[in-house]
Amino acid sequence: MAAMSKRSDTIRSLFTQPPAPMLSADNNPEPRRVAAGAVRSMKDTFSDIERENEALRARIAAGEQVIEIDPGLIDPSPFADRFPQEDDASFEALKQSIADRGQEIPVLLRVSPTLPGRYQTAFGHRRIRAALQLGRPARAIVRTLGDDDLIIAQGVENSAREDLSFIERAVFAWRLESAGRARSVVQQALAIDRAEASKLISVAKAVPEDIVRAIGKAPKIGRGRWQEFAELLRDGGALKRVRAAAALPAFSSLDGDARFARAVAAAKRTEAEQRPARPIIEIKDAAGRSVAEIRASERDVRVTLAKADGSAFAQFLAARLPELFEEYRSFDAGDGVSKGA
Repeated sequence: MAAMSKRSDTIRSLFTQPPAPMLSADNNPEPRRVAAGAVRSMKDTFSDIERENEALRARIAAGEQVIEIDPGLIDPSPFADRFPQEDDASFEALKQSIADRGQEIPVLLRVSPTLPGRYQTAFGHRRIRAALQLGRPARAIVRTLGDDDLIIAQGVENSAREDLSFIERAVFAWRLESAGRARSVVQQALAIDRAEASKLISVAKAVPEDIVRAIGKAPKIGRGRWQEFAELLRDGGALKRVRAAAALPAFSSLDGDARFARAVAAAKRTEAEQRPARPIIEIKDAAGRSVAEIRASERDVRVTLAKADGSAFAQFLAARLPELFEEYRSFDAGDGVSKGA
């Protein structure tokens, strides 16, 4: 309970103004809460802390002057807690909301400790990006925050949203510890106990950074499957196979969860399964984008279609295959010259 008390005192000391409408990660002042699978067991233990988190965001909105700042002067937090966005549909919706109604929820910033005239983001990265693209100033609250306070403020926001994937949380924890932040700060930022922090960090240390980047946030993949994957990568052969799979063009066309599954499959593949490797023929469209892969062996031929148009193209291809097969049969298998020529 000492850790909880310390965290409560830290949060309480950041802001002391009376409550008002909450800050939010999007452009809607109504709070949005989703249960986080990785820390669901901690929910009851930290329920009081979460209520204080909500009050904290309310006090920020009520008690500080909201000013307009050129988004070009705002830098990201030096302690990144999110991977680059793969699906921008939600961002486009946020940008449209701000274009239509204005930025209803301010972002939280601090003055940059190293670059005069610039600011760093505690939270509100997506709103700042939207303001920059829309060519309008960002509405912001500027506070004096030390590094630990900045990290905890980020954690407060993400505690309310609870939508960081397991690997994002793991990498964030590992980055904080690598930067010399105390383990207690990691625990406060992610609202977790020491044991959970150790599990997160151990996975992030075990999976090489290039593989994490190749897979991405993989939102549906939880702790157990990442721990299994980390164990598989202890074998040098498995690591080599995963890197080879991640280098294929078709790998990047999959979503994060499918990329994770492909990486695990590569890690589990035995050397015996590797020997009869199928030659891979990549099919590209006129713009040079990969649309399909063909793997041929003596036993069969497999065609993998890119995700974007895969389903519709599969139906089209199925309808055309009889015609294509008859056209193929009209060619001489030896010299490729049509029998009717």
